[in-house]
Amino acid sequence: MSTPPTRFLKRYPFGSVRFLRFDFGFAFRALFGNDVSYRDEMRLARWFGLTAILVSIVSCAVTTPFRDDSHYVPLGPRTGYYVVRPGSHLYHQLGVEAAPTADTSDPFRHGYGADALAFRFDRAGILAAPPVYIVQGTPNDFYLRRLGSLIRGRTTQGDVQSFFGRPRSTEQEPDGLRTYYAIEVHNPFDDRSSGGRH
Repeated sequence: MSTPPTRFLKRYPFGSVRFLRFDFGFAFRALFGNDVSYRDEMRLARWFGLTAILVSIVSCAVTTPFRDDSHYVPLGPRTGYYVVRPGSHLYHQLGVEAAPTADTSDPFRHGYGADALAFRFDRAGILAAPPVYIVQGTPNDFYLRRLGSLIRGRTTQGDVQSFFGRPRSTEQEPDGLRTYYAIEVHNPFDDRSSGGRH
C-alpha cells in the first residue's frame, strides 16, 4: 500500500531523497504502471536532473548578455562624441530615443538593421552638444573620424549635411533642433534565413 501524500510529507521533507523518490516515482508509475523498481525511479530522477542542467547551460550559452559600453570620447575642449548602445542608460539620459535604429537581431530583418547619428543644434543652426553615435556592433571608423572633426559652437547644420547628407528625421526643441541620420548595417550572424553564413 502506498504512503498517503500528507503523511509522507511530514516524514520526508522537500528536497530529501525519499521525497524525490516519491515525486518521480509517482510520475513514473502514472506513465508505466505500478511495478516500477526503486532503481528505475532514481534513474528517472537522475536523467531529469541532468536534462535540466543541460538545458540551462545551453540557454546561457545561446543568450548574449546586453553589453553596455556606452561612453564619451573626449578629443579636445570642443571636440568629442558619444558612442552609445540602444536602450542603455546613457541612451536615455541623452534623450535620443527617437533615433531611427533597427535591431539586426530582429528575425524579420534577416540581419539587416540601422545604427544612427544624432546632432543637436541651437536656434542659429550651430552644433550645441557632442554628436551621438548610436551603434549596435563595432563602431565604423569612417563615422568616428567624421564625428571627431566636428567642433561644438562652430560646426553648422550645413557642415553636417555636407558630411552625411539630408537627415532622416528632425525634432524641434525649445532651444533649437535635433537631427537624426540612419546608417544601414548588416550582421550576418543575425541572419537566420541563411543560418548566419554568407
